[in-house]
Amino acid sequence: MSFASNQSHHRKELFRVIFAVSIIIVGITHFLRTEQYARIVPPVFPPLTSVYVSGVFEILGGIGLMIPFVSATAAWGLIALFIGVFPANIYMTIHNIQIEGIPHNQLLYLARLPFQAVLIAWAYWYTLDDKP
Repeated sequence: MSFASNQSHHRKELFRVIFAVSIIIVGITHFLRTEQYARIVPPVFPPLTSVYVSGVFEILGGIGLMIPFVSATAAWGLIALFIGVFPANIYMTIHNIQIEGIPHNQLLYLARLPFQAVLIAWAYWYTLDDKP
């Protein structure tokens, strides 16, 4: 492995840990601040169940991302999760729902929507084989 590719690999692994830990922390907050997350669940879904299920899958996805033999599967699971929770982000934005800990600013809510694509791309990065 060349120096440049070794550096690239180390950078990717650092971002994997940052991503995984961040996802785990967000998953844990689903259980600590359930009512805040439940407020943005569109009414067609059961709010508490949706919050708990998404929290569990975020925690499992973050843990799985750090286990080499399941990391690609975990990344695909996170991609599905990010797509699955997107309606809550849209609902929050359309209805301008204030969430404790997030500045109440409609422009910020709008800016969050394309960030979901960044998370999907970040997870997708871990589905790719690094071998030349």
